[in-house]
Amino acid sequence: MSNKQLRTLKRVFDTPTRSDVTWAEVESLLRGRGATFREGPGSQIRTSLGQSILSIHKPHPQKELKKYAVERVRDFLREVGLTPENAGGNQQ
Repeated sequence: MSNKQLRTLKRVFDTPTRSDVTWAEVESLLRGRGATFREGPGSQIRTSLGQSILSIHKPHPQKELKKYAVERVRDFLREVGLTPENAGGNQQ
């Protein structure tokens, strides 16, 4: 995991929930962990990592995720066992 991805992971887990996390940052983090992506109708994105699936709407026209979307990403990351505490530093 790169330093930037680790920073993104920590920002997703910040409380109170941040409103400045971009979709590009989250996508990079998830791709770095091996997630796959499929586009759905409209702006829907479906990502899977292992057996877990996250369905979320890609923000537009802004780049930042809404707070509820950041919370959904956080829940998904917890489900797949990826938290700042067990991220493992810069290991890939």
